[in-house]
Amino acid sequence: MSDVEFRRTLRLPVSVETLFAWHERAGAFERLSPPWDHARVVEHTGGIRDGARVVLEVPVGPINTRWVIEHRDYQANRQFRDILLQGPFAKFDHTHKFAADGPDASTLEDYIQYALPMGPLGALAGGWYANRTLDQVFRYRHALLLGDIQRHAQFADRGPMRIAITGANGFIGRQLCAFLTTGGHTVLRIGRGALNPGVVDIPWNLPKGEIDARALEGVDAVIHLAGANIAERWTDDHKRAIRESRVQGTTLISKTIANLERKPRVLLSASAIGIYGNRGDELLDESSTLGTGFLPDVAREWEACTEAAEKAGIRVVHMRTGIVQGAAGGALGKQLPFFRMGVGGPLAGGHDWVSPISLDDEIGAMHFCLMQDTVRGAVNLVCPTPITNGRYTQVLGDVLHRPAFLPVPAFGLHTLFGKEMVDNTILTSLRVMPTVLQRAGFHFRHPTVLDTLRFELGASSG
Repeated sequence: MSDVEFRRTLRLPVSVETLFAWHERAGAFERLSPPWDHARVVEHTGGIRDGARVVLEVPVGPINTRWVIEHRDYQANRQFRDILLQGPFAKFDHTHKFAADGPDASTLEDYIQYALPMGPLGALAGGWYANRTLDQVFRYRHALLLGDIQRHAQFADRGPMRIAITGANGFIGRQLCAFLTTGGHTVLRIGRGALNPGVVDIPWNLPKGEIDARALEGVDAVIHLAGANIAERWTDDHKRAIRESRVQGTTLISKTIANLERKPRVLLSASAIGIYGNRGDELLDESSTLGTGFLPDVAREWEACTEAAEKAGIRVVHMRTGIVQGAAGGALGKQLPFFRMGVGGPLAGGHDWVSPISLDDEIGAMHFCLMQDTVRGAVNLVCPTPITNGRYTQVLGDVLHRPAFLPVPAFGLHTLFGKEMVDNTILTSLRVMPTVLQRAGFHFRHPTVLDTLRFELGASSG
C-alpha cells in the first residue's frame, strides 16, 4: 500500500530568515508539542541540523510509547526533515519547507508522508484516526506559531534581552522559557542545586537567603514565578511553606537586584487574584479593595516584598494571575480525566465566579508586561470574560463532547482536600477583569472560556 500524504501551509508576516530562526532556536520543539499529548522529552541534542535527535515518551492510554526522531536534509532558510526511526508508525517522514513571500512575509509548509504498521489492515483500522490526529495537531501548531510570531514582531524593535527567571521548570515557567528563547531572548534559569547550564544557570538557596548575585549583573529583566503549590491540603507546615516561599523568595530577589551595579529595567513578580478574597458577584479590577484572610494576607505581603526594587528605580509589575488553563497541568489538567470519563460536574452548586486565562494568553500577557514600559504595579492576568463555575462546567463538557452534570458537593471537596484550602481557593468567588491590560492595548487571543478550551485541548471550532 502506498504512503499517505498530509500537507498544511501557513503564511506568516515575517521574513523567511526570521521564521527559520524561530524553528532553529531552543524551545521550538516544546512550543509546538500539543499539550494534550503529554509528551516527555527524554533526549534532545543537536538542534535541527543533520544527525540531531529527539527521543520522546508519549503516553497512549496506559502505555508509554517511545519515539526516536532524527533530523536530516538541513538547508538554511529552506527546509529540514524529521525521520521517525522508532515509534508507532511504520514510516513517518516530516519535511518542514520554508519559502519567502515578499520581503516581510513567508510560508511554512508541513509535508508528511506516513504509513501505519500492519500494512492495509493497519490503514483500515487506524487510517482515519491518524489523519484526524494530524489535522488536530497541525491546526494547533500553526495557530500557536502564528500567535508567537506576531507577539514577538510587535516588539521586534526592542532587540534581544537577557532574562532571569525563577520557577522556570513549573507548568507556566517551562512554556514561558520556550516562548522567550524562540523569540531570540536569552533565558537564565534561577534554581536550586549546583550550576547546570540550561537547567540551573543561577543557583540560589532560599532557606539560607543566598543567590549568585554576580550572575544577575547586567540582565535586562527578572521574572519571579517560584512559590510553594497552593493546591494541596493546608497543614500548618504547608501554610508556612506557602507564605515563606513567597515572602523569602521575593525579598531575596528584590534586594539582590536593587543592589546590583547594572540593574534590570523591570521585575515581573508573580501574585494572584486571590488577593481580593471571596467577593461573590462583585466585579473586580486592579482598583478594587483587597480582601482579608490567609491568602489575601499572604499576597499583600508578597507584593510588598518588591519594595527594595521599586525604590532602586526598577519598574515592578505584580502579575495577579487567575486560573491558568492548559491541558498539561494546573487546574484544567487535574479535571480533565474526570470530565473525559463523563463524571465531571459543577462544584458546590456552580454559582461561584471563576476568572480563567489560557496558558497561551498568560505567557503573552507576561511578555506584554515585560516589553510595555507604561505597565507597572498590579495587573490582573485573566481573560476579559469571567464565568460561573456552573457555566464553565457546561462549556468544558461541550468541548470534550461529554456529559458534565454530576454535582460535586462542598463536603466532598472538603473530605478530599481539606476544608480550609477548599473554602479559600476552589470555592472562592472571584469575578475579575483585566482592566490594566485592556487599557494598555493587550490583545487576548482567547477572550472567552470557549476559545480557551478549544485551543488548549485542540478542539475544532466547527
